[in-house]
Amino acid sequence: EVQLVESGGGLVQAGESLRLSCAASGFTFDDYVIGWFRQAPGKEREWISLIDTKHGNTYYADSVKGRFTISSDNAKNTVYLQMNSLKPEETAVYYCAAELRWLLRQWRLPSSYDFWGQGTQVTVSS
Repeated sequence: EVQLVESGGGLVQAGESLRLSCAASGFTFDDYVIGWFRQAPGKEREWISLIDTKHGNTYYADSVKGRFTISSDNAKNTVYLQMNSLKPEETAVYYCAAELRWLLRQWRLPSSYDFWGQGTQVTVSS
């Protein structure tokens, strides 16, 4: 059974940092691309970052480039999202998602991913 479990969310002040984790199980980890999304209340789910776990290629939305860093530990089947200089408007539920590398096309679309975690809440106070 495929499982993605996010952790590391919490309450921080503006300008502070958090590191999210996405622990994967039930599939061959380096066959998959792992993406991070976030969804604020009343808003659509937004893609923020992506890593190809086999080749190490990483991609970021413009809104987080330079502040967020995605990485993977393939020995632990875990992807991390280091988030620095957080802003209040980045308060949201953060999700990780997985898709087979050779099937992923429009990586910014949530519908492109077959597997999702339950999400972890990140709250940034001003």
